Amino acid sequence: MDDVWKTIDELARSFTRRDDEREVPTEHQWTLQVLKIGEEFGEAAQAVIGVHGTNPRKGISHSWDDVQAEVADTAITALVTLARMRPHDAAEFFAGFLADKSSRFLVPAPPSPDQVEGAELRFVERTTRSDETGDGLRHE
Repeated sequence: MDDVWKTIDELARSFTRRDDEREVPTEHQWTLQVLKIGEEFGEAAQAVIGVHGTNPRKGISHSWDDVQAEVADTAITALVTLARMRPHDAAEFFAGFLADKSSRFLVPAPPSPDQVEGAELRFVERTTRSDETGDGLRHE
């Protein structure tokens, strides 16, 4: 993964150097780079439309391989954008942000049988009777 961030950082430095040579202000560079993410996302969306053939003028014009390439292009552009905005710590910032976001969605691994042995489990019954909340559950 370090090679990925090395390449991302090289791309970011290259694009920033070119914009600096043209005297593009930093905030404008960032703004344009964020807009580039939108452009790349649009190409991914266009490829999905092409997979399903929903544009009557074009019919089926793309494959899922095309979609995957456009999604990868969008991801690269997003990471380069982050590296341009945070040239000294983009990889660390991203790793921390990913850890925080993923902790909200990833379920911890179930306990091993050794950890469960002797543990008491308590279940709340589902009932069909009406209750105060109207959700069909018994509340304790």
